[in-house]
Amino acid sequence: MNDVDARMDRLRRAARYRYERLVESEIERGSLDPDEVREERRLLQAKDVGQHARALIEEAERRGVFEGNPYHGKPLPSNDGRHDPDWWIRSKIEREQISGIAPPAFALRKEDAELEDQLDALSTEGDVRDVLEDFNARVKEARRQLLGGPPVVTPLRDVDAAVSAWHARREARAASDAAAAAARAAASDTRQPRWWRRRR
Repeated sequence: MNDVDARMDRLRRAARYRYERLVESEIERGSLDPDEVREERRLLQAKDVGQHARALIEEAERRGVFEGNPYHGKPLPSNDGRHDPDWWIRSKIEREQISGIAPPAFALRKEDAELEDQLDALSTEGDVRDVLEDFNARVKEARRQLLGGPPVVTPLRDVDAAVSAWHARREARAASDAAAAAARAAASDTRQPRWWRRRR
């Protein structure tokens, strides 16, 4: 007897036990609900796991468990027909924007894509260097790990080049902000009323 047959046998015995208890309790109360008795009989007659699963789904549909479910009767989103055993966890991570639990290869790749924005929020060169050195150290450590998972393909950052790029972006931003402030000041000067002009 394989595992599936053993499981089905246990399910049948449990269904038979529930059926007998149900019949006994209903007999004691004097009222039998024919739908419940019929459902238990149908579960007892299920021949394989597929039939049992279909029976459970049909019973849940009759109770209205699936009402209001946006995917009832429709294919699941992001299901392109390929087998992906981790589809549910991927969709949960995307839907709830969970971070910090991804494999290092994924986490570092995402952090690498957002690193310039993180650096631009810093105000001193020392902080920028610290962040870059920490990032490079984590990339090196992830490459040394032998725990399996996807390979780490995130490149190391050249600290001096990244700091120079940070300075260039910072200067460009400062020049842009100064030009915008000068334009706003010039626009506000031309809009001021000439209240001191004499009326004729």
